[in-house]
Amino acid sequence: MTMGTTLVTNPNGGFLACGPQYGYMCGLQQYITGVCANVSSSFQILNSIAPEVQSCSNKLDIVFVLDGSNSIYPWSSIVDFMCRFLEKTHFDPQQSQVGIVSYGEDVTHQVNLSQFHNNSQLLEFVKALPQHGGTKTHTFLAIETARKEAFTPERGARPDAKKVMVILTDGESHDNHKQDAVIRDCENDGILRFGIAVLGYYRRSNGSEEQVEKFVNEIKSISSKPVHDHFFNVSDEFALVNFADTLGEKVFALEATSGNHTSSFEMEMSQTGFSAHSSKEGLLLGAVGAYDWNGTVVMQTDKETIIPKKNQFYDPKHEAGYEGLAGYLGYDVQSASTHKGVLYISGAPRYNHTGRVVIYRIKEGNIVVSQILKGEQIGSYFGSVLQTVDIDRDSLTDLLLVGAPMYMGSERDEQGQVYVYKLKRGQFEHEFTLKPVNQTCCVAQSAGCSVKNEPCGARFGTAIAAVSDLNLDGYNDVVIGAPFENDHRGAVYIYHGDKKSLKKQFVQHIPAGGDGEKMKFFGQSIHGVMDLNGDGITDVTIGGLGGASLFWTRDVAELHANMTFNPVKINLQQSQYPCNGSACVNITVCYRYLVKSDKKDPNSPAEVRYTITLDALRTKSRAFFVEQGTEKSERKITKIITIKDNEKKCLMEKFKMLPRPDFRDPLLVSLEFGLVKEDQGPVLDENLPRSINKTIPLMDCGGDGKCVSELSLTAEPSVKSMLIKVNARDKIDVNIRVRNSRDSAYNTKVNISFTPNINYVKVEPEKDCTLNNTKVECAVGYPFLGQNAEEIFKVRFETNPKHIQGEIQVNLTATSDSEELSSSDNDVKISIPVKYEPGVIFRVNPVDAHIIVKDGDQYALKHNDSKLTWEEVNVNYTVEMSGDVMTPPLNLTVSFPRLSPLKNKLLDLTKFTASPGVNCAKGHLDESNPSVKALKPKKETLSVFLLQCEQAECALFDCFIPETKMSQVNITFRVWKPTFMEGEFSSLYMTVNGTLRLSNEKLYELSSNDKHRSVRIPVSKDTVEGIPIWIIILSILIGLLILALVIFLLWKLGFFKRKSREDYSKEDMAD
Repeated sequence: MTMGTTLVTNPNGGFLACGPQYGYMCGLQQYITGVCANVSSSFQILNSIAPEVQSCSNKLDIVFVLDGSNSIYPWSSIVDFMCRFLEKTHFDPQQSQVGIVSYGEDVTHQVNLSQFHNNSQLLEFVKALPQHGGTKTHTFLAIETARKEAFTPERGARPDAKKVMVILTDGESHDNHKQDAVIRDCENDGILRFGIAVLGYYRRSNGSEEQVEKFVNEIKSISSKPVHDHFFNVSDEFALVNFADTLGEKVFALEATSGNHTSSFEMEMSQTGFSAHSSKEGLLLGAVGAYDWNGTVVMQTDKETIIPKKNQFYDPKHEAGYEGLAGYLGYDVQSASTHKGVLYISGAPRYNHTGRVVIYRIKEGNIVVSQILKGEQIGSYFGSVLQTVDIDRDSLTDLLLVGAPMYMGSERDEQGQVYVYKLKRGQFEHEFTLKPVNQTCCVAQSAGCSVKNEPCGARFGTAIAAVSDLNLDGYNDVVIGAPFENDHRGAVYIYHGDKKSLKKQFVQHIPAGGDGEKMKFFGQSIHGVMDLNGDGITDVTIGGLGGASLFWTRDVAELHANMTFNPVKINLQQSQYPCNGSACVNITVCYRYLVKSDKKDPNSPAEVRYTITLDALRTKSRAFFVEQGTEKSERKITKIITIKDNEKKCLMEKFKMLPRPDFRDPLLVSLEFGLVKEDQGPVLDENLPRSINKTIPLMDCGGDGKCVSELSLTAEPSVKSMLIKVNARDKIDVNIRVRNSRDSAYNTKVNISFTPNINYVKVEPEKDCTLNNTKVECAVGYPFLGQNAEEIFKVRFETNPKHIQGEIQVNLTATSDSEELSSSDNDVKISIPVKYEPGVIFRVNPVDAHIIVKDGDQYALKHNDSKLTWEEVNVNYTVEMSGDVMTPPLNLTVSFPRLSPLKNKLLDLTKFTASPGVNCAKGHLDESNPSVKALKPKKETLSVFLLQCEQAECALFDCFIPETKMSQVNITFRVWKPTFMEGEFSSLYMTVNGTLRLSNEKLYELSSNDKHRSVRIPVSKDTVEGIPIWIIILSILIGLLILALVIFLLWKLGFFKRKSREDYSKEDMAD
């Protein structure tokens, strides 16, 4: 039963051991349900935990209904089939009983259910079972008789047993008119039916395909549903004996399954304990084989065992189209502690081939899925390994790590990767992904290839362990195994915690030693919770195939260092500590050593090696160390000191400057330090520096040692005011002049601060400037600005339209390390007023409608005649931002001609729609049904081509548009046709004007191209008139003239001089 396949530590001491392969037999069928046991720290079994299904709890009463008619040949094959079935299956009178009914034209009870008490007696009787005989096959009579008589208490039937009937026949029944009623009665009595069609008779008699199909369909109708589980056909009687084992497995599967399905399992193959996890509220046990290997998670508490139903993790409606079969839910299980309770987590690495992780809660025994994390690559086994981590040790989960160990790399190798999710407000959000050192795989037939094992890769993420604080920084850490790395030798990666997350780069990579023969797959299992050597620090155990390795965690020590100088500045003309005519400086270096663990040896000292380098950035140093009793000139010294735990130790070194050095830049002193024995004892805290760099300014201030400077600063902008366009990057130059009229000003700087509506670009000519958000610090005349010297330079900025402010402010200050005589002229403040052109895109869609009225039309007098009275026209305005800057608040005013000069109606605003946030006034909105009875338009001449507000009475429609990316206002107008029917005109346009105005005109300014948009509504009149009389008279005269001309031409051509019939007769007689 593979006990110990799953091992989980118990928070209360001891551990849980599971054997997911634990099983039991039902007949020939083995059911693997799994078992777990709680073991104390002294290896005493406290209790066992087993799934719900523990034994073959279902009793079976099985009745064979055998066709014994004369067409069955040879009968010995039927007997052999029955003997084989009885020999290969297990019968127990307390569990399973067998009865036999044979039939032909009538029915005979050969064996009652309770007639025999063991297999051997029943088997002896069956070996001599006679053939019933008969020329007809009354199958439904036999089924009905078996239902009524064989399953009765008198013949040994039990009320709590499942009723199973096996019908075996070789031909179509002669009483199939009873079929519906007989089968319905069997269903009502709960009898499960297996149908076996023997095709030997049809083969011997050369039966047609239609006859065979009709027979098979009849046996299928007899069999229970689903038919594919309960119907079988064999080629002839001799083939029956080979079918007996299959039938036995199907029948005895019913002893363990809770339903009537013989090929569908719930918890019978669950393998409970495949994974395990101890949470605050109980024990989680993964059961990957449950529900046809879709899997589930069993919750074991002190009070109850919660086994979720089949569809509580899989919703068939919402997951249609996904390949959920054999998803293996429960492959790994974890829990996460939140402010609102416990989240339970389980992986299904085969779900839809890409894998997924289900995060859920348990409320009143029901599963409530709150989140699903999905894998991204087919076959990656995403979700096969899970680990929650409380990084900051506040008893609340911070991270969820999900392993996908078979994730394919770029070379189609199983490199693997681990997804890191951060818990925020009860939901896991992907933060980053951890990957291993890339493994080089051999190409087929490549020369010199050293990789011997397949598949190639690392399988990074096969094991993930949350381990206690290894580096003693107060944050828990994570160890990840890559057992296939380095040709299956294996390796592990250690990641340190950082606040509420992990550091993305591993801090230690531990490969397996050896040749990979004695031990493989190092990193396949990892555990790091216990202190095994009693030093107060958690140790890590790493397992592989062939052994396990214990890694003792080394203590961590903090080594703090500080370096000071006396004097802090070097006056090259007057030294406080003269050394043979040159300036000298004392360096004081102090160390503090602190071992972090509780169980430390305070008397165990550490050796610290340190190196001090003078003028470290220069090839030739301007200073050298002074050692008593020697004249060596060394710029670098290396020494070793001994220091104890929690001790502070200081030491002093002295160096001198060379005579007349250049002082263009300060002197850089570098200190590097570390432990002498890096492979023994504690390791230094990686978060602390191992080196210090400090500078000493060089000064030339005369004999009194005081530098009194007098700086003056002037600055002028290149513009006095600005109009900033959207997405534009307009440049602004600030011309700066710094002058010193007294002693040298050392380390002179100009500090510039500016508002965020501009960005720093550069300085010309180039200077040493440092940018920090909206502050720039520029060194001037470095290392000093001499007497009566000045520096002139230009700082360039560019506008930043993303930050809107009413002015650009630039503040400048000149400073130095020297004493300043007067600072009144060291500051300059610049203020430039600005406006912004927002770059609004203002559009109106052209009107597609064309209003046409016909001269002489009569407008309608009723509401339902609206087509002749009015038409609707839609006008759509769009305001959207240009680029990535939001539009400012705007006001849209739409003006439209409402009444003609004689007060006839032209347009009515009937309805509008607008984007969310847009607020429109409804002052001129007419939502009433149009009434033409009150309309009596006056005749008038509409002589203008454009009918707009100058020629008509207009109405206004106002909308407020807030700051947005895009807004739309859609307006519908009603055009009144009666006014144009009565009017005298041929065609005209009514103009609808849209005007944009800014809500804040102090800060913004619209360009003239963005303010107005107009649209024209065309109106035309078709005139129907008669033909003038003069045209008719003129047409007749022209027609008569043309006719006379034609006649004249015909006469000239001799058309009217043709010979008559008499003339032709006389010529014939003459001939």
